[in-house]
Amino acid sequence: MNPYRGRLAPSPTGHLHLGHARTFWIAAQRAKRFQGTLVLRNDDLDAARYRMDFAAAMLEDLRWLGLSWAEGPDVGGPFAPYDQSLRLPLYRRALEVLHACGAIYPCSRSRRDVIEAAGAPHEGGSDDEPLYPASFRPPAGSPLPPLESKITVNWRLRVPDGEVLRFVDTRLGAQQAVAGVDFGDFPVWRKDDCPSYQLACAVDDAAMGITEVVRGEDLVRSTFRQLLIYRALGKQAPEFHHCPLMKDEKGVRLAKRHDALSLRSLRDRGERPEEILKSWEVQEPTT
Repeated sequence: MNPYRGRLAPSPTGHLHLGHARTFWIAAQRAKRFQGTLVLRNDDLDAARYRMDFAAAMLEDLRWLGLSWAEGPDVGGPFAPYDQSLRLPLYRRALEVLHACGAIYPCSRSRRDVIEAAGAPHEGGSDDEPLYPASFRPPAGSPLPPLESKITVNWRLRVPDGEVLRFVDTRLGAQQAVAGVDFGDFPVWRKDDCPSYQLACAVDDAAMGITEVVRGEDLVRSTFRQLLIYRALGKQAPEFHHCPLMKDEKGVRLAKRHDALSLRSLRDRGERPEEILKSWEVQEPTT
């Protein structure tokens, strides 16, 4: 078996809240438990919301909480660079592999087109991708146009309709979904010439040798999409550990708009990281 390699993958689009922090703490605890390596990757592809001060703050806040990592944008490592914005050539090469094997196709349909199409419900709730109608696809085996040097159209991965995909989550147990029913064709590259989260995440986790991905349970459906990317690229998928989501007093899932529960706000109020970690050790044992 390969030595354990886990990762933290914060996105600098706001201050990290307690939900992010608990997931990252669980990831760190699992890496420690398996005497493995913990990697920090800066998922900074969202140019519209990315800010340098958030990137610096997330590193400061995680270190304040007591987390440390062996590889990352601030410490280097054998798989540098650890900023996704500097890894675009890797994603482009992966896109070319998907294009060469006919796994993707160009899509000019807008998100509104998909939402308004008959029989296009949201796959996993209102915040997930709408189910892409099979009628919008080009026929299987249609000639593909070449990839432009600068991408100006969305490219989607064609899912194998009816195939049952399975994986065993190290927390939730056996998981399965039916391609084309539980989720549909999904973007791997956007018309703004940027890779999708699904592609960038899978490419980086494979390239960095990540053996277990620890993240929130709202991303279980994303795992099935990424499994198809791993397969199309001929890469081995890591294991997955999906953590419970943290909610506020009204039962609403924490988001970056919950600034009062951000690590930065807690630091400013004089909260002690030891007390935060102690509460998590009781609520969410990781072994």
